[in-house]
Amino acid sequence: MNKKTIEDIDVQGKKVFVRADFNVPLDDKQQITNDKRIRATLPTINYLLDHGAAVILASHLGRPKGKVKPELSLKPVADYFTKLWGRPIKFAADCVGETARQAAASLQPGEILLLENLRFHPEEEKNDPAFAKELASLADVAVDDAFGCAHRGHASNEGITKYIETVAGYLIEKEIKFIGAALAAPKRPFVAILGGAKVSDKIGVISNMIDKVDTIIIGGGMAHTFDAAKGLPIGDSLCEPDKYDLARELLAKAEKKGVRVVLPVDVVVADKFAADANHKTVAVDQVEPGWQALDS
Repeated sequence: MNKKTIEDIDVQGKKVFVRADFNVPLDDKQQITNDKRIRATLPTINYLLDHGAAVILASHLGRPKGKVKPELSLKPVADYFTKLWGRPIKFAADCVGETARQAAASLQPGEILLLENLRFHPEEEKNDPAFAKELASLADVAVDDAFGCAHRGHASNEGITKYIETVAGYLIEKEIKFIGAALAAPKRPFVAILGGAKVSDKIGVISNMIDKVDTIIIGGGMAHTFDAAKGLPIGDSLCEPDKYDLARELLAKAEKKGVRVVLPVDVVVADKFAADANHKTVAVDQVEPGWQALDS
């Protein structure tokens, strides 16, 4: 891997800003229902602590759209870490400003600080230079270990690199090596499975995959945009109407290349996005107005 990792830098006695992906599911009591993303970052955090660093964790949670939403606070993640580690994890009620600066300044080697949701500030997703610079000022070096959102041009994972040395964590290193090997010499048949909410998030990935794979399986919210582009009814399902033409272009490119694109044949629909919603399973061409597909 032609990229620096945490093993290529000296972290002894340094404060290390770690961009993690703690976008975990929470129930209505603010309890974490799946900790896979938290545990995936543990090797990187443990390495840094074992080598004398003070660790400053930063992440987003949900889509607060630049506003403070208590239900999307990362405090439950801090509490979970405390139980997981068996020792207190410090939590800053903001990711920038005096609160964050004081918390970071007082952090000692071997300690962990979790900052509040980055996306409570609109500057994060806008990749605002001043915001990125302020995040960088909290630490001596940065580590990107948020594979799920490393492709985004946001302040905490792209903008920050302009102000502080940034290296890859173990999760990023593992994923790059795995994907690199798979793309360089794939075993056939080669199948790519893609999901997520938005086609616009995966345009480059889908287009690139069409040139390399035999089959692409598309699920998640983005599948509704492809279905709608094909003229299928999607009811009130999540979709991107402004990406219908793009979806048709990608499907046409795949057909020309002889790549099979597989979309859901049936979906679980509900009359609202809630645990107590009425729901049923229907064929993908039978989604009625007032219903939204939430699984496939």
